[in-house]
Amino acid sequence: MAESSAGLALLALKCPRCHRGPLFRHSALNLAKFDEMYEACPDCGQHYEPEIGFYWGAMYVSYGFSVSIVVIVGFVLYYLAHDPPVWVYVATVAITVLLLTPLLFRYARAVMLYFFGGVRYEPRTYGRYSQRREE
Repeated sequence: MAESSAGLALLALKCPRCHRGPLFRHSALNLAKFDEMYEACPDCGQHYEPEIGFYWGAMYVSYGFSVSIVVIVGFVLYYLAHDPPVWVYVATVAITVLLLTPLLFRYARAVMLYFFGGVRYEPRTYGRYSQRREE
């Protein structure tokens, strides 16, 4: 991964400041703990919650993702399944959103942090525990 690519770092759910440290403690497949974020980046020390209640805004981002899923599933079912009954649309959307919930949660928070967190990429940021510093 190119370290300077914010898009790739966001997709990999990495720190917006150093693009190396993870945002979340556990795998998205760990359904009991998929939502646990680090308080700060384990690599550079960047605090992940700029202010109290910051991630409430992620609900709007998640809503946008869910609306996109409804539209995509609707088009796919309409054109590939030849406009099935309404219950098929509802069931397919519900199952899709339910299965994608861990990813929707994580990416909503990551988008919120990258776009509204006021954190910028600093390529010369080294690990918090490292003594290296470039002048």
